[in-house]
Amino acid sequence: MDNLQYQKPEHISLKAHPKLNETWVQERIAEDPSVLGLGDLVLKDKERMQPQAGRLDILLQDADSTHRYEVEVQLGETDESHIIRTIEYWDIERKRYPQYDHTAVIVAEDITGRFLNVISLFNGFIPLVAIQMNAIKVGSHLSLVFTKVLDQLALGLVGEDEEVREVADRAYWEDRGTKETLAMADSLLEMIHAFDPEVELKYNKFYIGLARHDQADNFALFRPQKNALRFEVRLPRSAETEAMISEHGLDLMEYDTRWGKYRIRLARGDVKREGEFLAKLLRQAAGED
Repeated sequence: MDNLQYQKPEHISLKAHPKLNETWVQERIAEDPSVLGLGDLVLKDKERMQPQAGRLDILLQDADSTHRYEVEVQLGETDESHIIRTIEYWDIERKRYPQYDHTAVIVAEDITGRFLNVISLFNGFIPLVAIQMNAIKVGSHLSLVFTKVLDQLALGLVGEDEEVREVADRAYWEDRGTKETLAMADSLLEMIHAFDPEVELKYNKFYIGLARHDQADNFALFRPQKNALRFEVRLPRSAETEAMISEHGLDLMEYDTRWGKYRIRLARGDVKREGEFLAKLLRQAAGED
């Protein structure tokens, strides 16, 4: 600490700079997509041609999932054409590649309050992220700082959406799965009762959720199948959690980035064999650990 010296940073306008341009910014993002603060992303393409349109600045993909980000960069203040172009390219990509989840990303030096309000109107209908970019000079070094000013709006947790209205019952899930795989969900519910005895199973058409006094609280979901139980637990993604799941020999499926859930396929015997670990995951998801 004694050797550190303070030096006042200088804000640089990239739009007004004689040498630095949009291409330079794109190259910096392409070199290290993590600078955007959107997670562990890899570069899929740059200046990607769009049918009957222009070129998408940057296409990124989550390293461990099928989530893609259509990124448009704007120097200076964002404007109407930037917003329209970003949404247009996002729409083209999602229609061409529907097997992926897609998010539109606007990056600009100045996202004004007016345009932030306009952009926020789309959020919830269009998965949209707005990132403000600042170029900072310290001595002879130049750095880019990216700040997320509008995040993708969570469309409601599972159990709060329209699926909740499509109720089912225990017999429905015994037929869709088996009595044995449904009993695995019962065993996991018993683990929950150890710290919250008022939680009960709530049978819906597409999943079995959790409820307390008939109010959904889906920190975990269950989907009985014929030969397994798909167990989904709402936890932040981390290398430590994934390593523990693998160490316990459980079948870890792709992380659900949209809902923030780990998905684990539990085979016969897994609940009994790894009951202590599964109970720990449930306590963490419920905020009890």
